[in-house]
Amino acid sequence: MSETIDKESKQRRRLSIDIDWMGDRYKTTSDIYTFPSPSIWTIEKNLYYLLKNSKQIDFDRKYVMRPDYLSFDEYGTIALANLLMYVNTVQNIEEFDLDTVIIPGFHAIVHICFDKFPQRETDELTEVSW
Repeated sequence: MSETIDKESKQRRRLSIDIDWMGDRYKTTSDIYTFPSPSIWTIEKNLYYLLKNSKQIDFDRKYVMRPDYLSFDEYGTIALANLLMYVNTVQNIEEFDLDTVIIPGFHAIVHICFDKFPQRETDELTEVSW
């Protein structure tokens, strides 16, 4: 069975902390989706808040080049792997080999998601010009 944007968005909208997949939050009444690309902007804007609400732990060797595994073990989702890379100033996955790793608190991540992703009015976007 083929996967559609509508079906995938319905599955992912249940993940309130998944920064890249906001599902129906950005679906308009005309069935057009608007994705404002909030991931890097939101993390950058709230970087010091995230760092303030973080813990620093020794890096386990099983997470070398696998921020997605660390994200899953810490938060229960791989969606926050890019956040972990960003707060640890890791530019690419090959550099994800650290002595210590900064882990933002889950409550801080949820806080920035709730504050920074307001639901848009459904009639603001009526068409897309390609």
